[in-house]
Amino acid sequence: MPLFGSHLSIAGGYHKAVYKAAEYGMDTVQIFTKNNNQWRGKPLTDKDVDLFREAIDKTGLQIPCAHDSYLINLGSPDEELWQKSVDALVVELQRAEAFGLAGVVMHPGSFLKDTEEGGLSRIAKGIDEVHAQTEGFSCELWLETTAGQGTNLGHRFEHLREIIDRVRDADRLGVCVDTCHIFAAGYPLIDRKDYLATFREFDEVVGCDRIRAFHVNDSKKDLGTRVDRHDHIGEGFLGEEPFRHLVNDPRFAKLPMYLETKKEVRDGEDMDVINLARLKGFQKKASSKSKAAAK
Repeated sequence: MPLFGSHLSIAGGYHKAVYKAAEYGMDTVQIFTKNNNQWRGKPLTDKDVDLFREAIDKTGLQIPCAHDSYLINLGSPDEELWQKSVDALVVELQRAEAFGLAGVVMHPGSFLKDTEEGGLSRIAKGIDEVHAQTEGFSCELWLETTAGQGTNLGHRFEHLREIIDRVRDADRLGVCVDTCHIFAAGYPLIDRKDYLATFREFDEVVGCDRIRAFHVNDSKKDLGTRVDRHDHIGEGFLGEEPFRHLVNDPRFAKLPMYLETKKEVRDGEDMDVINLARLKGFQKKASSKSKAAAK
């Protein structure tokens, strides 16, 4: 069974996100370890770390992760911004390591006024720099699949493959697959045969064993539009079927699946709770025969 969770707020303390996830009946959680729209973050205190780790122990949440700052761009041809991004990603990993997180999800980067090739080369170089400054860390970097807006890289599986091939210590890299993003990027997921073909292609190009997590989001935009707009589960162009395929895929049965849907309340109930119930509702119940065979 997958580990279901959500990206939750750290307002009032990092540990609050953990307890909120547990309150919602979740198995895991994704957080920012600092304000995602600022370069600098308030230094972590021993109390911050202790409370967070204590919350994880008490709730039993598994494979918590972080998402890095949206300001970071390792693909930038601007040397100053590139270096600033490297330095910021080092800090992101340091903070995640302190909390005992499994990974830091990162958008690969945008090549801006340069070329795809130049951007991919700089991303790999940047990751090598980050790895050199965080040697011995357990926390991994997880490359996120993107929708391909503007000059964003990571919307083709080949982009991920090239980055992984260029990075010296590729064993420290994983991938986070975002359902909205790959659909918007042009990979079909709705019909079962299309879902299977898309992940067959992913396996051939990148390798399904490289997947560490999923972002489970519906899409407000249609297939191939390359526009990144998340929607609630079953309410966008993806609908219910891709999520039904995904949560019942034995290859991904132990992986965390984090919601990144809009935070809002509907009819007095938090949409995170509603989306979670929808995902759990898609899971096929084991037949009596299967249960007997498992004993």
